Amino acid sequence: GKYIKHVAPARSLFTSPCLQKPQQSGSTKSAVTLRTRLLVSVAIGGAAVGTWYYLRREKEEKKKLDRIKQLQNMAVGQGDFNLLDHHGRPCSKKDFRGSWVLMYFGFTHCPDICPDELQKLCSAVSLLEKEPTVPSVLPVFVSVDPERDNVEALAKYVSEFHPRLKGLTGTPDQVKAVAQAYRVYYNAGPPDEDNDYIVDHTIIIYLVNPDGLFTDYYNRNKTDQEIAESVKKHMKTYKSIFS
Repeated sequence: GKYIKHVAPARSLFTSPCLQKPQQSGSTKSAVTLRTRLLVSVAIGGAAVGTWYYLRREKEEKKKLDRIKQLQNMAVGQGDFNLLDHHGRPCSKKDFRGSWVLMYFGFTHCPDICPDELQKLCSAVSLLEKEPTVPSVLPVFVSVDPERDNVEALAKYVSEFHPRLKGLTGTPDQVKAVAQAYRVYYNAGPPDEDNDYIVDHTIIIYLVNPDGLFTDYYNRNKTDQEIAESVKKHMKTYKSIFS
């Protein structure tokens, strides 16, 4: 009879025991899954932190810009002024263009508050001078006592505080004009038997930017360090906008 030769079915190369993909154990699968989850979590977390930081920075920049607009809308320090410096030279706002200015209004016969505030102002300027990357800040003292604070009196007074402190004075009308521009109140009290008197006035330090615009103010509660830090922040904001 006929014999049918039995032929074993050919084993596929893909099912060959030698080439089959090794089976992963349960622990290996768990490790891979855990690692993948960790990587995904880190990626998502990093993206979230980056987004949070960006939004926070945007919010802070907006607050700074809103603060600048708010202060400028107060119309403080608008217009020009014409005074004399402590060397007797004419001085107007344009002479300060391109410089940051810290300005204080007072009088040379002030027994305590004016010297304290001027010392604080000049100390803030000195702190800023120690940082070479920070632009120069000009300290300015404007007298609200034109009857007594002439050029000679100013020259002697400002020399006691800072070598770059600029003193300004003028006629009663000129002083009145600049005081009104910066919304500074002042009023001379009644003289005593020695014809001495105290001038009541606003106690504020003003910050003016290189464009001659009022930028911020500091009351008596601010320290020299706080003023210096605030000035640096305003400089940074100004540079980011106009550079």
